[in-house]
Amino acid sequence: MAPDRSIAEGLPMVRWRAMTEADLVGVIALADRVHPDFPEGEAMYRDRMRLFPGGCLVLADDAGAIVGYAVAYPARLGSPPPLDTVLGRLPNEADALYLHDVALAPEWRGGGRSGEGIARLLALAAAFPAAMLVSVYGTAPFWARHGFRAVDGEAMAAKLRAYGPTAVYMVRDTAECREARPVQENGSGD
Repeated sequence: MAPDRSIAEGLPMVRWRAMTEADLVGVIALADRVHPDFPEGEAMYRDRMRLFPGGCLVLADDAGAIVGYAVAYPARLGSPPPLDTVLGRLPNEADALYLHDVALAPEWRGGGRSGEGIARLLALAAAFPAAMLVSVYGTAPFWARHGFRAVDGEAMAAKLRAYGPTAVYMVRDTAECREARPVQENGSGD
């Protein structure tokens, strides 16, 4: 794990931990801030916490301020769920871990803080043949540094319309997930 540069940057120390019900107000406020084009309601977050709590994380300081969050859960490879959807149950035939979102407040990006959260999710992904995600806002190069590769296809293009014009479906194989290590970031996307 890379050292937290918070002290040198004049920011409080933060750490990744499990998301709790008490975090939802902060998570939703941050999601609304960083994803104004993709609003998702409290019901979606509660659903994911109930279905797969190990895939719901927050990056918080000791006072509980949420500066980042991550949500991931089992799904079918090639079938990213629609945005703001309550699943109710996980698919029995799940063959991938879907990284629904990894988000940091803009002022907390660029210091490598996302790496530990992503590594924790990729460790969960090792139980499946692959990990998958939908990159938005031009973050595909960031995800490529974490071992994901873009997968194209006409059927996927239709599924990605709700994610906006820059959406890219990306996959990472399980063998790579087993060897996941945090990536040192030196730019945007983190």
